[in-house]
Amino acid sequence: MERRPLGTTGMALSTVGLGTWNVGPVWDDVSDEQAREAIRTALKEGANFVDTAEVYGDGRAERLIADALAERSAGAERAYVATKAAPDEDGRHSESGLRESVAGSQARLGVDQLDLLQLHCPETAAFYEPGTFSALEDLKAEGEIAHAGVSVEKVEEAMKPIEYDVVESVQIIFNPFRQRPAERFFERAAAEDVGIIVRVPLASGLLADAFDGIEDFGPDDHRRTAAREGVAAGVGREGGETFAGVPFEAGLDAVADLRRLVPEDTTMAQFTLRWILDFDAVTTVIPGSTTPDHVAENVAAADLPPLSHETHGAVRDVYDAHLYDAVHHRW
Repeated sequence: MERRPLGTTGMALSTVGLGTWNVGPVWDDVSDEQAREAIRTALKEGANFVDTAEVYGDGRAERLIADALAERSAGAERAYVATKAAPDEDGRHSESGLRESVAGSQARLGVDQLDLLQLHCPETAAFYEPGTFSALEDLKAEGEIAHAGVSVEKVEEAMKPIEYDVVESVQIIFNPFRQRPAERFFERAAAEDVGIIVRVPLASGLLADAFDGIEDFGPDDHRRTAAREGVAAGVGREGGETFAGVPFEAGLDAVADLRRLVPEDTTMAQFTLRWILDFDAVTTVIPGSTTPDHVAENVAAADLPPLSHETHGAVRDVYDAHLYDAVHHRW
């Protein structure tokens, strides 16, 4: 699989990695062994990057990643793990909070130094507080973290932190249903040599064509709530994480319109991931799954040929017709 540089970090990451949000409590139950097998499968199929956060399952995801990595042979390719520090109660990041997060993640992952620590979607004001980024500089200078980045909800929040030299990567939602980052951020990121990690690429399964209606979700699945009650009832600021902030019924209509563009030997999920990777500014994309077959299919998307300009134009037409008004200017 192709490796792309993550900004100035020196890390060459697989273009498809693995996200681990789905071991948390807002999804249906996932066993420890299911989660470990998903990680094993991603690594076996050629991925070398796993993204996690201290809040995913209250540290559970980090512990399971450590389990899976401990099983690997001494000669295996280096695997990189990015984690995220949760904001303090005020939605910002204090130095003491960052240090507590780093120490906890190090312990759960079984490492002395974190490969990449990301601020986990703090309030917008956090990006205008230089002290937060000075704390990241100190943690890097002390060897507690190798690199620092941010995870953001909005395009405007991606623009500010890359002014700080310590920030080498930005994690952001981007997919055929959330196209604004390509218009407003990617060129700037490339100019600043900042790596881009794409999360929620499959819009919580919408872009995997994984369901037909609300009845397909379990009672404790956050997607059921957002599908029934609307975008604002989803996870994330203004509900922007669940279904990537797309109104559920409009998303289903858009998926139906996209099906005609997907080649017969390609899944909707693979088509979506290939579409994302056609943007050179993207370093890696991190779909999450706990089904080994789905994980392997997702990783295989990296080896598909680029989509044509005509196909990209048609995807944009679907976005404009079904989703632009509801999504484009919100995040």
